[in-house]
Amino acid sequence: MDGARLQISGLYCGYSTPDRGIVPTLDGIDLSLNRNEFVSIIGPSGCGKSTLFNVIAGLLSPGSGEVALDGKAIVGKPGHVAYMMQRDLLLPWRTVLENVTLPLEVGGGAPGNRARDPRELLELVGLSGWEKAFPHELSGGMRQRVSIARALVSSPKLLFMDEPFGALDEITRDRLNEELLSVWERTGTTILFVTHSIYEAAFLAQEVLLLAARPGRVKERVPVDLPHPRKIAMRETPEFVALVSHLRRVLETC
Repeated sequence: MDGARLQISGLYCGYSTPDRGIVPTLDGIDLSLNRNEFVSIIGPSGCGKSTLFNVIAGLLSPGSGEVALDGKAIVGKPGHVAYMMQRDLLLPWRTVLENVTLPLEVGGGAPGNRARDPRELLELVGLSGWEKAFPHELSGGMRQRVSIARALVSSPKLLFMDEPFGALDEITRDRLNEELLSVWERTGTTILFVTHSIYEAAFLAQEVLLLAARPGRVKERVPVDLPHPRKIAMRETPEFVALVSHLRRVLETC
């Protein structure tokens, strides 16, 4: 599966209020993701992460600026983006396999013949043999693995992940971080990952985008020059500690 190249230039969004007029939520956002790139976004509450996703997904028209995927302007609801959030939102009456195949049954399914084999995806996320299980039989980490498989089954050009592991315990979260990187490397999906964890952002990404709030704007773009494959033990290295320290200093000024 080939990821997509995302290009955002001069993005401005705002909303109207009766007493304050137009309130900007995003102002002058410039962002580019290369094919198959993994970029993390961190920033304080109110920095416009949700608005940014809605624009990228084609659900919200910007006030000004350009948003393009593979050189084509994003207009309307093209279905090019898969969305994974903190709550897994699995349907309790459907089995694991049936939950994974849901995107192929609604919303027009996968364009052309781009759908991936659901059973292969379940094997990829370590859930082979759990196809007939129901969500209540799974742990929190297993449910999120199902969500990853479901998000990838229609071969989206871009996977937007919004705090997907935020509700999990630390050990499970670390394990899923490693597994997500393995899935990303094997599928080639372009990923935009939102998190409040500096450690998670630095560990996962090839680049960390730091957003400042009110209105949301790019404070700094920080490349992550750490080798692959990455293991959690890497967080104890001087290079990783220095990276986290820099990100923290920047966030404190946002």
